[in-house]
Amino acid sequence: QVQLVESGGGLVQPGGSLNLSCGASGSIFSDYAMGWYRQAPGKQRELVASITRGGSTNYADSVKGRFTISRDNAKNTVYLQMTSLKPEDTAVYYCNAGSDRSSDYIPYAYWGQGTQVTVSS
Repeated sequence: QVQLVESGGGLVQPGGSLNLSCGASGSIFSDYAMGWYRQAPGKQRELVASITRGGSTNYADSVKGRFTISRDNAKNTVYLQMTSLKPEDTAVYYCNAGSDRSSDYIPYAYWGQGTQVTVSS
């Protein structure tokens, strides 16, 4: 079992930056690949970024070059640095623990409660 808690969301103007954090407990953090998802009103939850156990990263095309995912296994924490934010980035952002044993990130049923990111002037 993995417990995940996100933090760092808020209101930011277009072009601004936010840094999200997700702390994990309850299991061996380094055993899991990690992912950040987001869900906007009326839309399906989508994978934004993922990081393997070894630190390799992957991004959705919509955020490539603007978002950076990283992890600190000593702190049991995964981060999402978001820059050049756009109104379409507005969503609830969720942290997930999953698997990197295939070429695609596979989410396990471990989710945080989500943190709201609103990009608006």
